[in-house]
Amino acid sequence: MRASIGALRLAVVFLTIVPVRVGARPPPLGVAAAWFPAVGALIGALAGAVAYLAAPQLGPSAAAVLATGVLVVVTGGIHEDGLADCADGLGVRGDRERRLAVMRDSAVGTFGALALLLWLMLLVATLASLDREDALRTLVVAGALGRWAALVHAVLVAPARRDGLGAGFAVGKAALALATATAVVITIALAGIGRGVVALAVTAIVALLISRWSRNALAGRTGDTLGATVAIAEVAVAVTLLSLSDP
Repeated sequence: MRASIGALRLAVVFLTIVPVRVGARPPPLGVAAAWFPAVGALIGALAGAVAYLAAPQLGPSAAAVLATGVLVVVTGGIHEDGLADCADGLGVRGDRERRLAVMRDSAVGTFGALALLLWLMLLVATLASLDREDALRTLVVAGALGRWAALVHAVLVAPARRDGLGAGFAVGKAALALATATAVVITIALAGIGRGVVALAVTAIVALLISRWSRNALAGRTGDTLGATVAIAEVAVAVTLLSLSDP
């Protein structure tokens, strides 16, 4: 029980800015991976609650902007940072080392800025098109599946470097199994069987595509590719659920 609680605390600390104590000897980050979908669902629930409460007074567009802002603030923007870095790496002309060097640069380039703008516009427009109940459910599901996608990516691709987050994030079979079960239960419970299965499939496709790009362009995964996987999967799930919602 203590180990499980410690892993949960570590997941919260890693995925959010919430100040939670993890102890002097925290477990490996890979152990905390089992809690990623659950913590992601909680993040989505918080953002969804903001949208739900704000929509009657401010309208769906403003509520969607606020919800998106909560997603970024609560997570410290780590996933969006990864998305921007990967987009900059995608736009680089050069070899693997050149791409990795650009991705490590803290400055955001043209491709990174465009990727962030596209992500922001697409997510806000999607949430604004849903009623507030559906927006809440969508954010919870997207939060859970986004983190699950990162775990799938981590399992499929070896680290590109010997140091950094990509190298230190080892996801075991038990952690992946628990995380997968959590993600499936949350998705089916909130989206239904039909829409839930489609959302799970779309998430898996996102993880597979990013994994393939990471292998071909970087010869492995990095912390940035993990973050980008979360961000892209979140918006892909939201768009999918909107497309399958009742007119």
